[in-house]
Amino acid sequence: MNTLPFEIPGNPATPLFLAPQAGVSEAPFRRLCREFGADVVLTEFVSAEGIVRHNERTARYLRFDDDERPIGVQIFGADPACMAEAAALVTETYAPDFVDINFGCPVKKVVKRNGGSGCLRDLNLVGRIVEAVAGATALPVTTKIRSGFDEATRDPVAIGRVCAEAGARMVTLHPRTRADMYSGSARWEEIAALGGSLEVPVIGNGDVRSGEDARRMRDETGCRGIMIARGSHGAPWLFRQSRAALNGDPVPGEPDIATRFSICMRHADNAAAYEDNPDKAVREFRKHLAWYTKGIPGGRSLRQTLFRIEDAGEVRAVLEDYLRRQGVFTGPGQLYRYDSVGAARDRLEFAGAGR
Repeated sequence: MNTLPFEIPGNPATPLFLAPQAGVSEAPFRRLCREFGADVVLTEFVSAEGIVRHNERTARYLRFDDDERPIGVQIFGADPACMAEAAALVTETYAPDFVDINFGCPVKKVVKRNGGSGCLRDLNLVGRIVEAVAGATALPVTTKIRSGFDEATRDPVAIGRVCAEAGARMVTLHPRTRADMYSGSARWEEIAALGGSLEVPVIGNGDVRSGEDARRMRDETGCRGIMIARGSHGAPWLFRQSRAALNGDPVPGEPDIATRFSICMRHADNAAAYEDNPDKAVREFRKHLAWYTKGIPGGRSLRQTLFRIEDAGEVRAVLEDYLRRQGVFTGPGQLYRYDSVGAARDRLEFAGAGR
């Protein structure tokens, strides 16, 4: 596609984006979110240095298939020349639909190398990075920013203007500073202020945990799109709920436990198939198991059991045993009843529309 979703006739007026998230937005989860209604997905954020050094592990983060499009590759780094070279290599080798620059990651190991939100301490550097990347690729270049490095440097409008003037064709704002990390509430009024100051589209990000949150963000900020991150953890159906709310349709309720587990197993099976080492895939999937089982009766005990196993088949057996003990069903293998995401979508609507 090599263009932004706003430029395609027939696309939703307010597209929904799956945020780039390390260890979360791998291909299996991206595909699942697309099937539940995400209009655009992004890869995990990838080190520019790893890309230019042709690091094998880094290259794995860049893999995607055409059925994941539209997709953006997000890169991070603090050296304009390295970022430009990385963007050129990504364009030539992987041909995503756009290249996104990470100016928002608050993680210490990224910031200490001046990457992610560390760049926000020097807006001149921000501008030089965007200009270098935009000059190195014919793809649209976009940026994801925070409101500042700390309260003293908090000025999302100034940061967004620097990005747009340097060549960014879309700016996503998470209205917290790096010092805020994920504490407190995202200041959505800053999204509105940025949108009123830029000619390029502004995407809102932060504290969207329900379909109603998505609708409120659009209505209160006027943002051109909505990026969902932590709210999607263990809940890819949030995209379906958000689209319904944005369209003014009845919002599907939360899935029952059997449906939730079936979606979880589809995710787990796809993750195991995607990873060369199935045992490693199960270990890395444990964080998703924690999210999928959050808030259910006896969830803590269930997680303790799940975190000790290392085989996808065992995961299925443990979840089925839990459902039997809850009186949901008694036969083995019945999680397959809802392995189709289409069936799960239908069941979501049946179980909770309009709640």
